[in-house]
Amino acid sequence: MQLYIDCFSGISGDMTLGALIDLGVPAQWLTDQLQRLPLQGFTLNCRTVQRRGLHAVDVEVATTEDHPHRSFATIRAMIENSPLTEAVKTRSLNMFTRLAEAEAGIHGEPVETVHFHEVGGVDAIVDIVGTALGMAYLKVDGVVCASVPLGSGTLDCRHGTLPVPAPATVEILKGVPVYGGDAGHEVVTPTGATIVAEYAKRFGPLPPMVVEAVGYGAGKREGGALPNLLRLILGKATDADLQTTTDEVYVLETNIDDMNPELYGHLMEGLLADGALDVSWTPIQMKKNRPAIRVEVIAPLVSKTGLMRRLLEETTSIGVRYTRAQRLTLKRQAVTVDTPWGPIAAKQVVGVSGQRRIVPEYEVCRKIAAEHQLHLRDVYTMVMTAKLSHGNDGPATDL
Repeated sequence: MQLYIDCFSGISGDMTLGALIDLGVPAQWLTDQLQRLPLQGFTLNCRTVQRRGLHAVDVEVATTEDHPHRSFATIRAMIENSPLTEAVKTRSLNMFTRLAEAEAGIHGEPVETVHFHEVGGVDAIVDIVGTALGMAYLKVDGVVCASVPLGSGTLDCRHGTLPVPAPATVEILKGVPVYGGDAGHEVVTPTGATIVAEYAKRFGPLPPMVVEAVGYGAGKREGGALPNLLRLILGKATDADLQTTTDEVYVLETNIDDMNPELYGHLMEGLLADGALDVSWTPIQMKKNRPAIRVEVIAPLVSKTGLMRRLLEETTSIGVRYTRAQRLTLKRQAVTVDTPWGPIAAKQVVGVSGQRRIVPEYEVCRKIAAEHQLHLRDVYTMVMTAKLSHGNDGPATDL
């Protein structure tokens, strides 16, 4: 099953649990599973609420615990020694590891000695392990997430008043597409950020799917421009989407008519080193019929600023256009193929109809051609028709 996280008003642990229950995870089953952990004095309270006319599930973890401070080592032992399934334990430990690494980096201490405060209590443990349980119950095997809003304003915590988003939230969301907002309060908690970072492997708009269920989890605040809800959409991928990936990129463009052409090669190398997915230039005619070059860069969302800076610093351009675009790509994976020159690296691309083809790596083929005094095109042909080495039979993945 494929799950889409539509976090238009943010995400937290309790909102995620509520949405999973609304999707069909039985609250009593979830409680029974969580009680297999060595936790004392908690109750999972679920109620149906209406937010702007939308039905949602509000979850509250009631606990008698006064001082929710636990070390990462304590929580890890608690989960490892539980009778939960290995898959649930692995996901839960992954999430707490992300939290511990974020806290360790912020406070400058070893991961093993990190003490959780707000996220060390029973409620946070229930949120994280409960999410792992709910995902397993629904048999979710792929998660796509919308860009994550970070809110604004300040929040009060054990360390005093801090800016929104919380430092741990920002640390956890490195590499995730985010955007600001004028909510005036926290909309993504460290727990919510951890769920996104652990499960979502793709980010962007709703991918093609056959929708089977929609669940809403309610947050505790009300009164914003949008209802304070998390929407989870569960469905089956379409046949085409089984072999394709949908994501969002930036397309950067600039026209240059007064730069030494010898500098373009160096520019391309720098842009690719900075994270560009592709770089190309096209001859054009500008005003007064001046010959020029249009530079186009395909940029990941997180790399836009650095790539634009390089374009402005290393060319004679005085401006760069940028457009956010959706992209559909075929799935591919790194493989090893057997050739007369031994096993070499290549890519395997899977077409929409499921057909597979081998795409040689240019640098690898060029090296072979030079070492064996062969024509490069002949090396390419041999690699494209070569058989996969043993151990390359897995499904295609996103590179």
